[in-house]
Amino acid sequence: MAAMQTNQAHETKYAWAGGLTVFAAVMLTIAGLIAVFRGIMGIAEDDVFVTTRNYVFEFDLTGWGWVHLILGAVAVIIGIGLFQPAVWARVGGVAIAGLIIIANFLSLPYYPVWSVVMIAMSGFIIWALCVARKEDFRA
Repeated sequence: MAAMQTNQAHETKYAWAGGLTVFAAVMLTIAGLIAVFRGIMGIAEDDVFVTTRNYVFEFDLTGWGWVHLILGAVAVIIGIGLFQPAVWARVGGVAIAGLIIIANFLSLPYYPVWSVVMIAMSGFIIWALCVARKEDFRA
């Protein structure tokens, strides 16, 4: 009886770990695609974004477009890599989600609501990748 409960607990643990990693993979891929589109908007058409005067972090919108485009492309690649339980993809996912948080914080005055949404989404991605440990997965 105790062995059956232990086995069931391990199965539940594996399901949670796998589910969180898939969640992070899907969310990072979506966040990357959205960042790519946001980058294209910043490069092609600067009129889409709101400009704020006297903001401490004032940057060229075309430059920010390139930053978001590159971060988004890397996020999509890492997000696809997260579908395999690889340590490099999890570490890269945490790193790129952190960079997405920083980029969205710095571009907060240009697209405020969406920047806050992306910061929250990236926070959930980091949480999902950090909660699932390597030993929670089956070999």
